[in-house]
Amino acid sequence: MAASSFYTLLVLFVAVHGLAAVITTLPAQQKLDQIDRLPGQPSVEFNQYSGYVTVDANAGRALFYWLLEAPAALQPAPLVLWLNGGPGCSSIAYGASEELGPFHIHSDGRTLYLNPYAWNKVANILFLESPAGVGFSYSNRTSDLYTAGDQRTAVDAYTFLVNWFERFPQYKFRDFYIAGESYAGHYVPQLSQIVYRKNQGVQSPSINFKGFMVGNAVTDDDNDFIGTFEYWWTHGLISDTTYNGLKAACLSQSSEHPSEDCSKLQDAAEEEMGDIDPYSIYTPSCNISSSSLKRKLRGHYPWMSRAYDPCTDRYAQVYYNHPEVQRALHANVTGLNYPWEDCSDIVGPYWSDSPRSMLPIYKELIAAGLRIWVFSGDTDSVVPLTATRYSINALNLTTLTDWYPWYDHGIVGGWSQVYKGLNYVTIRGAGHEVPLHKPRQALILFKHFLKNKPMPSV
Repeated sequence: MAASSFYTLLVLFVAVHGLAAVITTLPAQQKLDQIDRLPGQPSVEFNQYSGYVTVDANAGRALFYWLLEAPAALQPAPLVLWLNGGPGCSSIAYGASEELGPFHIHSDGRTLYLNPYAWNKVANILFLESPAGVGFSYSNRTSDLYTAGDQRTAVDAYTFLVNWFERFPQYKFRDFYIAGESYAGHYVPQLSQIVYRKNQGVQSPSINFKGFMVGNAVTDDDNDFIGTFEYWWTHGLISDTTYNGLKAACLSQSSEHPSEDCSKLQDAAEEEMGDIDPYSIYTPSCNISSSSLKRKLRGHYPWMSRAYDPCTDRYAQVYYNHPEVQRALHANVTGLNYPWEDCSDIVGPYWSDSPRSMLPIYKELIAAGLRIWVFSGDTDSVVPLTATRYSINALNLTTLTDWYPWYDHGIVGGWSQVYKGLNYVTIRGAGHEVPLHKPRQALILFKHFLKNKPMPSV
């Protein structure tokens, strides 16, 4: 029997009987990637896999993934790739461990507890640490860590997907989506564009791409500048003088190389804001010093000068550096000469290329008829909803359903507007990491995205 025929029959069999019934027939590497049980993990009724996929054999570049499947009773469920941003931050640290993954980490840094609002309750979630140099992902060519950028990240992620689907053929032809937050506002549409273009002219492509969703997403430099300064001022974080100065000194210039005047005004804005968590302006920070809050540079965007540092990422720092955890995850198999970190101190600061705008990609993929949802936690001052709304308005889309409140058990969960080709949703009271601060509402959002169904109006 030809390989393609075998995989087609396999997909049909899995659809009827579930993965457990055929696990012994699956590729050997997939079986090697299966996780028996993580240290400190409670019992679960779903399968999980993790390991490496090579994306450049010459450079020795490999990306680390963690697949957390939906329960067998829900299969065949959609497959969703989740990406965190930075650039240079780990999807394992954030997406998997403190946001939408099924396991969260106790303060002891050794034991896990279940997330009742995990997204793998409704879909198979694939977390990817990208690019090489982030988390457990690595390159044997050290220069790769100092030359990462948008273009290589997108190409490597696509190569990862192609190779990963060969390792997991039961997911070929499954409904597939890409999602992420923050600087993944670049990663997600860029990877989506590659997948869409590669699929053109292919009958029944094995990567059955349906659309993407991004949250609190870096989208367009000019609109992000305007909207961010406006959010700071309208939420009482900065003075009139600083706001007017920022508008005069910072607009219509590169965010990678702000002028001296612009940089000074951003420093002044930070002083005026005081010791708050800019990623969630109304919630208390973890009880650590303000210097620790500032210890990492989250990318080259000047308004990202302070890192979101809830205690949970400190617990992840401990947990994922335990040798027994790394063995269970099939991680760090090459013996990296640096510890696992939530964000790389090299990859982000040395980022090499970053287009000013993702809006041309949005226009292309909207015209292609792909499903596109954008969401914002409305207490994030780093990539705030005002910035996102300016970017969406720049697309000049036709409104199908005007701004309305959506509800969660009779309580306003946020607001939404439906455009021709795009849905926009805000989540009331959520910060930069929506599933962390509003996990139930984030799961409602995710379910509606998968069904492409507008948020509930009652």
